Amino acid sequence: MSLNQQIEKLVSEAIQILVAFGVPTDGMTKRRKDKMAKAFLAVAGLKPGRTWTDILVDDPTHRLRSRDCIRWMNEHLGEEISSGSYDDIRRKDLVLPVEVGVVLKAAGNEEAAINDGTRGYAINPLFADQIKRYGTEEWEPSLRKFMDGKLTLVEQLKQIRRASIFPVKVGDREIVFSPGEHNQIQKAVIEQFLTRFGQHAEVLYVGDTADKFLFLNEQTLKELNFFDIAHEKLPDVLAYSKSKNWLFLIEAVHSANPINPLRKMTLEKLATRCTADFVFVTAFLTKASFRKFSADIAWETEVWIADEPDHMIHFNGDKFLGPHI
Repeated sequence: MSLNQQIEKLVSEAIQILVAFGVPTDGMTKRRKDKMAKAFLAVAGLKPGRTWTDILVDDPTHRLRSRDCIRWMNEHLGEEISSGSYDDIRRKDLVLPVEVGVVLKAAGNEEAAINDGTRGYAINPLFADQIKRYGTEEWEPSLRKFMDGKLTLVEQLKQIRRASIFPVKVGDREIVFSPGEHNQIQKAVIEQFLTRFGQHAEVLYVGDTADKFLFLNEQTLKELNFFDIAHEKLPDVLAYSKSKNWLFLIEAVHSANPINPLRKMTLEKLATRCTADFVFVTAFLTKASFRKFSADIAWETEVWIADEPDHMIHFNGDKFLGPHI
């Protein structure tokens, strides 16, 4: 077996071990996985000619700093990495092995600062015995026992993703927004703004950053002679108050696209045949976000801020004008 083949074999085995311990690799390029595996091999003190039983476990003579990992990878694992790329070792190549616990990032001195010369990466002794069983008949049964009851990083990330989605009730249906502040604002619009100021409005359309037509009541929109719902100019939320004959056109603004004069004029032109009266609303998550766009808001429109849901800002319009008692 050639030297390159031996290196490739070690890299492949290292990836299998890291995945077995719960390191997520979905979406990684081959290069990213290879570099992570080689950094792990460097920390373990492995190179062609050595086996997994030879790993160095929290050895005071083999606590590698980022530059040391690069040196090992260059000398023994076929790399030609610049010594100036040491930050990549910490931020990219070893971040996940450290997160799952298989690599210690400050072995022997957990309180060490990043630039402390005594700080170094090492294999975690808690994982060492399992790693040494790789390639033997004991590996699989021992791995199941070792990982039993442990929540892997892959599973933790899945839980975080599930926790970060936004379910919301629209009529008799529950829709689920994908993660993101923009969709968080839309959820607040449906659950808080419309219940306070919507005059019993029914949601007719909701777009999502991952699904443009997350919810659509096409029939009612057609009855109102609203413009083609396939049009790219649709607002984020459409809601209709039958008692007032008001159609709320609502933009949820996180980083762009408030209802400015041009946006308002475009929507009015597109919906000239609509039989409902328009209420234009720009919704923000916070006052700080609103301040970034306050100069762009069109006159005769409304602003609503989710962190102060009981109040509105009226830009010289009369839709909500009335005495303050």
